[in-house]
Amino acid sequence: MKPLEVVILGSGSIIPTRERHHSSIWVRREGDTFLWDCGEGTQRQIQKAGLSFMKIDKIFITHWHADHYAGLLGLIETLNLEGRERRLDIYGPDASRFVQLLSDMSWYDFGFEVKAVDVEYEDEEEAILLEEDEYIIKSVPADHSVPAVAYCLEEKDSMNINEKKAAKYDLHPGPKMGEIKKKGKIKHKGQDIRLEDISDKNKGRKLVYSGDTLPTETIKNLSREADLLIHDSTFLDESSHKHASAKDSAKLANQANVKKLLLTHYSRRYKDTDPLLKIARQHHDNVEIAKDLMKIVL
Repeated sequence: MKPLEVVILGSGSIIPTRERHHSSIWVRREGDTFLWDCGEGTQRQIQKAGLSFMKIDKIFITHWHADHYAGLLGLIETLNLEGRERRLDIYGPDASRFVQLLSDMSWYDFGFEVKAVDVEYEDEEEAILLEEDEYIIKSVPADHSVPAVAYCLEEKDSMNINEKKAAKYDLHPGPKMGEIKKKGKIKHKGQDIRLEDISDKNKGRKLVYSGDTLPTETIKNLSREADLLIHDSTFLDESSHKHASAKDSAKLANQANVKKLLLTHYSRRYKDTDPLLKIARQHHDNVEIAKDLMKIVL
């Protein structure tokens, strides 16, 4: 299975602290690298984590509050100074408007192509933003004080040929194996053989990031059976001001049968995060607190 890595670059909320930078998450799946949000200080956090900002292919902004996007201008300027030529795609609600504003704030142009991709934030249906051979990235609206969305990276299920199963059909490694992988079925020695007849199914992994939001049915549905849900947990036990609590985030994760919940974006009032963890674990068995520069491999 190809590596799927997540690095929390910033786990704080609207006012950063010495320990917690603004929101940003590094996601890498083999050769594809994304940022989910890009708060102030993101490029320094990338360097602290020993990562390369030049490898970023796409940036997905959940909403246009400064603690989720204010690192964009500096990052783009640095990419230009470092000689980037490859296009950078920036997704988000009304992305075209805000990317143009960023361009207007720069004395020069970006120096390389920056493509804005507007993400639907009113239709409750899941929107597919990007589809590759092995995975898709999709979004749903979030419930926040400004237009906002949640994102999901979901791998497609894959089929691995099981040689013992294939041998039952007198099918062995060689050209026929390549043919059935390509076509999905073949006729062999008078038998119709489907790829699923001789394969083991590997379920794809699923990663979800809520951004800032109240808990919603839409995000719960997006998160069903997720391997990792990274959810806004600004408060302890009461969701308010269009932000979720650790308690309600854990309830949502439990209802969605999420394998692991990562609490993030907690208020600076919580210098000790143990109470957040304790209350969340009353409602979901597998919960962790996000910390800056922590790495999770799915």
